[in-house]
Amino acid sequence: MTGYQIFWPLLAHVALVYGLYALLGMRRAKMVRAGKIAKSDFCENRGEPAESLVVKNCLANQFELPVLFYACCVLLYVTDSDNVVALGLAWIFVALRYAHAAVHVTSNDLRYRSPIFAAGYLVLAAMWLWLAVWMAAS
Repeated sequence: MTGYQIFWPLLAHVALVYGLYALLGMRRAKMVRAGKIAKSDFCENRGEPAESLVVKNCLANQFELPVLFYACCVLLYVTDSDNVVALGLAWIFVALRYAHAAVHVTSNDLRYRSPIFAAGYLVLAAMWLWLAVWMAAS
């Protein structure tokens, strides 16, 4: 594959992270304005309200499994194994991260969130397998 196509899914995930930070800030500001919590409570992490806790947890989740995604994308690029298969898997992974985040910050229903997470986990495993097979075959 030519160019930097494998990095577009990474940038799409970065956009998700920035969007979640914005959402967290908006929810926290809303609760402070409503008098539900004092600004100082956020300094020492003294009991994050449920309305913003789900966003905070979702944001933390974007630095867990996706770290392996970033590493895999860079290695796919470096090893020239970033072809249409790898790119397709990368976009599927990112789409699943968006879906997971949407469920996480709205209903937070595990009946939906868990299977979406599992699908992303498996897609990422397929990306790593693709990388391994590509390197072994080269």
